[in-house]
Amino acid sequence: MTLPRLDGSRLHLPRLTESAAGGGCACKIPPGELEDLLSRSVPAFPGLLVGTGDDAAAIRVDGDRAVLSTVDFFTPVVDDARDWGRIAAANALSDVYAMGGEPVLAVNLLCWPRATLPMELAAEVLGGGAEIAAQARCPVAGGHSIDDPEPKYGMAVTGIAHPDRLLRNSSGVAGTPLSLTKPLGIGVLNTRHKATGEVFAHAVAAMVTLNAGASRAAVAAGIRCGTDVTGFGLLGHTLELARASGLTAVIDSAAVPLLDGAREAVRDGFVSGGTRRNLEWVRPHADLDAVDEATAVLLADAQTSGGLLLAGEIPGAPVVGELVPRREHLVVVR
Repeated sequence: MTLPRLDGSRLHLPRLTESAAGGGCACKIPPGELEDLLSRSVPAFPGLLVGTGDDAAAIRVDGDRAVLSTVDFFTPVVDDARDWGRIAAANALSDVYAMGGEPVLAVNLLCWPRATLPMELAAEVLGGGAEIAAQARCPVAGGHSIDDPEPKYGMAVTGIAHPDRLLRNSSGVAGTPLSLTKPLGIGVLNTRHKATGEVFAHAVAAMVTLNAGASRAAVAAGIRCGTDVTGFGLLGHTLELARASGLTAVIDSAAVPLLDGAREAVRDGFVSGGTRRNLEWVRPHADLDAVDEATAVLLADAQTSGGLLLAGEIPGAPVVGELVPRREHLVVVR
């Protein structure tokens, strides 16, 4: 990749995705390890509605308002600096939308290798983040930066929601359909991009699309259970929702939408370590006998800025399964 200089020449730079070991939400600490890390109970505090185990923390400030707080950042998932900033911002804002809230303020988190990547490139990343935040009508006010060997970018976001209308992963009801608002396959296409340099514009378009409309539609429809699908894949986040709700989730694999090229990417071996870890974490809790390994991998694919998984129906979102009374397995894929 190159960067224009003031004198008209171009500065040749390494690809952004080559500057970090991993990329996007596939860099998350494996879910099993994270559960152990967070197994200590959260101290009780008046008004605290959600501590751990959901997409954002929530605290009631009065009868009609809860404040939501979240943070999300990661290493480059694409080589285009502005697109990376846009994706990271959309992903951070998604945690607020996944709780049924509206973002009201964001601050930047930037880790940058000053010795190897120019600050002009960092400015592009921040510009992409500001662009998406502006779409969300969420001001970005400052933040924090450090010199770091690997570039990382994201946001801490504050939001508000009605405390009685939160989308929570523990509010599922048996007999409710499960809907998914974005197709899967982001992870395997990003892995292919990192390995080959191929650009997948449709994957970028999916990642920079805000979950705002889906969130508002869900709240308006009276849906109270949901989560976003990110680094733990559809299977992992479905498992968390089913367990928190005391139910079993049945997934119809044929109904799950996929991005063009996703199956081919799995066939050609472009599967991240994060996706493999997701699948191994879910296996003991899931019945996957009805699907082949490639389908199971796609259902576990580590998404970056994925869609919402909702216990209910909204326009435009395919129904991909249902919640049923608790069975032997937390997740059943048919």
